Amino acid sequence: MRKQNPKAAGVIADKLISVAERKSKGKLLREKVPRKDHRLWSAARKGRDPIAIIQQSNAGRVTELLPIRYGRMLKSPFTFFRGSASLMAYDLQSTAASGISVQACGDCHLLNFGVFATPERNLILDINDFDETHPAPWEWDLKRLATSFVLACRGNGFKPAVAKQAAETVVRSYREAMHDISQMKTLDVWYLKMDISTYLAGIKDKQFRKDADAYVAKQTQKSAVDHYVPKLTTQKDGRPVFKDAPPLIYHTPEQCDKEFLSTIKTVFLAFRETLSEDRRVLLDRYALMDVAMKIVGIGSVGTRCGIMLLLAGENDPLVLQVKEARPSVLEPYTQKSAYKHNGHRVVAGQRLMQSQSDIFLGWAVGLHGHHFYVRQLRDMKMSPVPEIWTPERAMEVARSFGWVLARAHARSGDSAIIVGYMGTGTAMDEAIGQFAIAYADQTEQDHRELLKAVKSGRLEAYIER
Repeated sequence: MRKQNPKAAGVIADKLISVAERKSKGKLLREKVPRKDHRLWSAARKGRDPIAIIQQSNAGRVTELLPIRYGRMLKSPFTFFRGSASLMAYDLQSTAASGISVQACGDCHLLNFGVFATPERNLILDINDFDETHPAPWEWDLKRLATSFVLACRGNGFKPAVAKQAAETVVRSYREAMHDISQMKTLDVWYLKMDISTYLAGIKDKQFRKDADAYVAKQTQKSAVDHYVPKLTTQKDGRPVFKDAPPLIYHTPEQCDKEFLSTIKTVFLAFRETLSEDRRVLLDRYALMDVAMKIVGIGSVGTRCGIMLLLAGENDPLVLQVKEARPSVLEPYTQKSAYKHNGHRVVAGQRLMQSQSDIFLGWAVGLHGHHFYVRQLRDMKMSPVPEIWTPERAMEVARSFGWVLARAHARSGDSAIIVGYMGTGTAMDEAIGQFAIAYADQTEQDHRELLKAVKSGRLEAYIER
């Protein structure tokens, strides 16, 4: 990732470096880090204890919620993978890297991609989780995404050749998209996105295209007002509040305390100040009615996450999600964050990587100095469902997600240098495909270690029904 230098803005350049020159620069990097080295993975590092590394990532989390995190990770090697971004970051530091950095997602698995609505109410396919975003080698995101496809294919019982092909498809799509992007004008790259019509039109399998189209049509009918808010709320003392459904949604005892409510108000106002002026005007039309804790995801379990219910009028709600922002799992192995506030880090990274972001994306400092970021809870959001994939559908999704990741990386990284390093052949496809197979094997072994840790009593797990 290029270092930002505000003082250089507007300075007349001595020389422009051509695309061809930048590609040559990338190609030269192969001498230092051969592309074949990306296939290598070995866990034979002194002191590598996957359970201990995951436990270290629990520092500062709500202890009472950790059994839920472990219970969700126990379900399968894939769910273990989703909850162990810190472990893979630890492992990736010892793998080959070309030396080219981008704004990385940091937790780039396939379920952190999805469809959602832009401020203009258009549906796009993009990355949608940035808790761990931080400048890092572009290969790290690509390796994590490829590995997630291998684990998803294995979870479906697909043949090993299919899992390998899915991983290689991700890399090939990324490589080809990055090549195309390197030929584009800078502003065109910045405006580039994958809208839902483009995504659907690109699906070659006619039945898959038909099913995906029907799924999108069905999900877009589930608005927050008509579908989600009624499920989440009830009436209490003549006002709408969130329903308690512990341990997943609940109100804290402190909410009866006036000091707590005053602090919530302060946090809300601080969040408001991080929005642009026009969005502050919009937010001011709403009144804050209730706040509750809400457990989400797998890797986020144990962090302080909540939801806010706001109303602008009868049957006119807005639900905001408040998530604790902790230091990125990538930071210990890369560079110190440029942001003092981790919520600001998440928001800045999301805006840099996404083609378009939520209009209520902001940040604030909460109780006891914890950092938070805020976004809408749901805005026509749709996630992939790998359990229903066929091998052919897995390849279709892998191709699309590889393209999306390339677009996201190209906004901060130098696409021509990355293309020069990757080349036009299949060397990188095959190398990262082999890595993904090996790391999926490692993940299955680490998952077994988690099972042992729970069985022995080293860890406590809560299994949801």
